[in-house]
Amino acid sequence: MGKYHIKIGIIGGTGLDDPNILENRKETPVTTPFGSPSDVLLEGKIDGIDCVLLARHGRKHTISPSNVNYRANIWALKEAGCTHVLASTACGSLQEEIKPGDLVLIRSFIDRTTARIQTFYDGTQNALPGVCHIPVEPAYCPSTTEVVAESAKSLKLKIHPVVTCVTIEGPRFSSLAESKLYRLWGADIVNMTSVPEVVLAKEAGLCYAAIGLVTDYDCWRDTGNKVCVDEVMRNFKSNVQRLIALLKYIIPVIANEDWDKVIDSAKVSRMDPLANTL
Repeated sequence: MGKYHIKIGIIGGTGLDDPNILENRKETPVTTPFGSPSDVLLEGKIDGIDCVLLARHGRKHTISPSNVNYRANIWALKEAGCTHVLASTACGSLQEEIKPGDLVLIRSFIDRTTARIQTFYDGTQNALPGVCHIPVEPAYCPSTTEVVAESAKSLKLKIHPVVTCVTIEGPRFSSLAESKLYRLWGADIVNMTSVPEVVLAKEAGLCYAAIGLVTDYDCWRDTGNKVCVDEVMRNFKSNVQRLIALLKYIIPVIANEDWDKVIDSAKVSRMDPLANTL
């Protein structure tokens, strides 16, 4: 095996924060230089592999998308020793062929947020001076994302492997005009949490992949139900077991591979000379 001890963080989005997926779990309250994460870290094992579960919106779903402390969440997982992060997210479909209940693998994003800090290097921490001009192509770890895609294939789960996500500020959903505009841009799904989470994971040198569970068609369609909270929650809960099964399958696959080159590359993918202080 490689020189790195593989430890996998799981960021549970809407409906995916069930601690029972972990064996021998324990709660670990933490603080970070950027404040407290969304909730305690739940540490334990899945199939003997060290994992950390963090509820993005808090275990009682009390934190709105724009109020999530993304920096504290990513920092906490990095400090806990995670090498990888598997993030789940509820999302709305912008394309007819991407149906509610489908799984998607996010490969790139369009950022429509306006009120979120997207870097650790904002001048508030003496240990992190300067500016981090980070490339975000690829935005998501290609190697980890490929493991997810192959695992879904092995489980015979339908997954759309290359999708572009529009991340909106929230907590409101898109207007009809916005939804139609995103389709014109070539976007496939819309959600409220991918940015800045993926950017911060990139800065932290984490192997980060995001799996979306489609809960609805966004409001661009002329027929059918329009997106609403009840539909989102109902569809997520009715399909979440497939997502959990996929995560449980992926984790030992990741742990059995040699990630030395990928992790080393992630560490130097940032342009700031002091980036490896994270």
